[in-house]
Amino acid sequence: MPDDQGADMSHTTRTLLKVLVEQRKWRYTDFERHLRRAADRVLGEGARNFTVSESQFRRWTSGRVQTLPGPHACLVLEHMFGVDIAALFGPPPTPDAPATAFNLEDEIAMTARDAQSEAGAAAAESLSETTLDQLRDDVTALARTYSNTPAFDAFRSARELREEAEAGRDRTQVPAQKQELLILAGQACALLATAAFDLGSFDGARRLSRAAALYGETARFGPLRAFAGGVLAYLAYFSNRPAEGARLARQAQAFTGLGDVARRRLTAIEARACGHLGDVPAARRALYRAQRDGQGLTDDLHDEVSGEFGFSPERLAMSNSSTCLLIGDGEAAEAAAMQSLELAAAKPTAARSVRVIGGAAADLATARLLRGDLDGAAEAMTHVWEVPRGQRSSGLLARTARVRRALNGSRFRAAQLSVELGEQIEDFTRRSASHELGTGSAALLTLEG
Repeated sequence: MPDDQGADMSHTTRTLLKVLVEQRKWRYTDFERHLRRAADRVLGEGARNFTVSESQFRRWTSGRVQTLPGPHACLVLEHMFGVDIAALFGPPPTPDAPATAFNLEDEIAMTARDAQSEAGAAAAESLSETTLDQLRDDVTALARTYSNTPAFDAFRSARELREEAEAGRDRTQVPAQKQELLILAGQACALLATAAFDLGSFDGARRLSRAAALYGETARFGPLRAFAGGVLAYLAYFSNRPAEGARLARQAQAFTGLGDVARRRLTAIEARACGHLGDVPAARRALYRAQRDGQGLTDDLHDEVSGEFGFSPERLAMSNSSTCLLIGDGEAAEAAAMQSLELAAAKPTAARSVRVIGGAAADLATARLLRGDLDGAAEAMTHVWEVPRGQRSSGLLARTARVRRALNGSRFRAAQLSVELGEQIEDFTRRSASHELGTGSAALLTLEG
């Protein structure tokens, strides 16, 4: 802090410095900020720590200063106000006296310099809209191509996007940009959670889901919190905690700002949790609600970004088929699985999700085994074998494990086709990405238990 030194000053009760500070409506923090900026311009590199305490500021503006500040402080103050230092600490001019202390041209020039400097600083503390647009497009593209991207590749891409969003948050001071970057980082984190689940890392998926939920909470963005809550719900029932899964799914439905797709997804997850719990009436009620028409509501995540954040009709039908199997309704499960495959087949090839097709086909095989149709089950499984190893997610492996258990029943145990299908399922699982990465073994045991 600069020391007061130099010529003696007579005691005054009001100074020109105080008048000028009052005219600008500066508080101590405003004065100190302008002082540091002026010091940077006047003193250069040596001024990095040039500041003034609040008590010193009060003395300077109180009229109780007996000596002028030190030489450096005098130079900075003269630059700030465009007024001679002795005049600054002297009494303000009377209305009828010539205003020799003021120089209008200097005042305007100083104001212009400050405005230019602060505008430049603000520009340096923001991201270009081009950069933000590209990050937004990249997150959206990953979400929309996720269903046909190997889970490990999706994980790496999502990690890079989250890191890029965080780096952007450090570079900008613009509130609107910070808000959007929080949401984008949260979306990338939610995709990381989904990829971790698909790769069989349930603990990692749970942590990432909670991180995504925290991003959503910080950004006050309900759809992201709801999506993350849905992931936590199905992680719970896949980990043999179906009651917790049902609770989490219902809790997520209470977030504000959700569209029909978001609520349909959460209701379908609730139905599955109730099915795992063995609560057939609750599962049927949730199934009914999941299939009802919505209210025409949309949100910026499930509808606008869509892709992995969406919940297409064929995905809903696939989920419903699994729920129906859990509650022992093989006929409804077969109908829902067939509907899912038909809806997927009606889409252009590039828009079809191999994960959804594989999952629906596995459910169809299980439903057919329930009514004793081994040949029909083998036919359905031909769609499963087409799923590339990098996209053999935990959900799909859980469905093929269910087919394997059905084949082990006494009804099919001796049939050669049953033996062949069982071996194919074992090979299919062994060649999955999660099995090869060593992340899915424990998870698969949980799902088969």
